[in-house]
Amino acid sequence: MSPTGNKELSGRVAVVTGAARNIGRAIAVALGSQGASVVVNVQSSAAEAAETAALVSEAGGQALVHLADVSTPEGAQSLADAAAAHFGGIDILVNNAAIRRESTFDDLDWQQWRAVLGVILDGAYLCTHAATPWLRKSTAGAIVNIGGMSAHSGSAGRAHVLAAKMGLVGLTRALAHDLSDSGVTANCVVPGLIDTARGKSAQGTPAHHAKHSTLLGRRGTSQEVADLVAFLCGPKARYLTGQTLHANGGAYLGS
Repeated sequence: MSPTGNKELSGRVAVVTGAARNIGRAIAVALGSQGASVVVNVQSSAAEAAETAALVSEAGGQALVHLADVSTPEGAQSLADAAAAHFGGIDILVNNAAIRRESTFDDLDWQQWRAVLGVILDGAYLCTHAATPWLRKSTAGAIVNIGGMSAHSGSAGRAHVLAAKMGLVGLTRALAHDLSDSGVTANCVVPGLIDTARGKSAQGTPAHHAKHSTLLGRRGTSQEVADLVAFLCGPKARYLTGQTLHANGGAYLGS
């Protein structure tokens, strides 16, 4: 599965979880534009996943939609199996799936806590565990976990989200150690203050956004995050592993 031609990810197979829209969609399209075959994963948003797949194809990549709940072992395994069966393996895994419901700590019950950690942190573990045999076989296996700035800066009403997202940092560092013998890299990209469209079920713009501003004077775009992820998955980033890279226009520094 060596890259060929001018597209750095030609011949690579990428799995992107939570790829229905926003950052996940942008990542899938960015990888496809570099020649990768992309498995577009969503839990249930089939129509949005089909739109993402169409954009991947338009960008020059091949796409496969696979609906699965990555917070379950069966769902994560079915995703890895589908990628391997359809495209012959897995070279790239982007753990982007997340739910970010806000709740005061007093009102945060066990079900809410487990729902968020189940998708963000358990999902990343389960998908990586299922994909690891294929990543180890790749000549350039790459894992990118998508974190969150508020896990580093702190925020009210998001204890479950912050705990899960910071857990991804620790998981990333552990994976960098555990998979290094096969040349697999693991890094974490932390977006902050990114302009995204909120879904119908979302609670609108997160309250903590109002407390931060960027040094560059603007919000970031999903494309800017996706470009960083694509770089980490490509041949120029093979000496980067175990790193946490912030993409927030300086918001973390200026907060």
